[in-house]
Amino acid sequence: MNYFDNRSTNTSAESFNAKIKAFRAQFRGFRNVEFFLYRLIQIFA
Repeated sequence: MNYFDNRSTNTSAESFNAKIKAFRAQFRGFRNVEFFLYRLIQIFA
């Protein structure tokens, strides 16, 4: 409904989620969650 009211979509959020999924796929089996979040912030922030 938001698209019809304001002509806005969630494509930017979906794109960012896809980038996070691709990043996670590269580092399968990571053990340190803090390091994963650190790398994620460094790359995409």
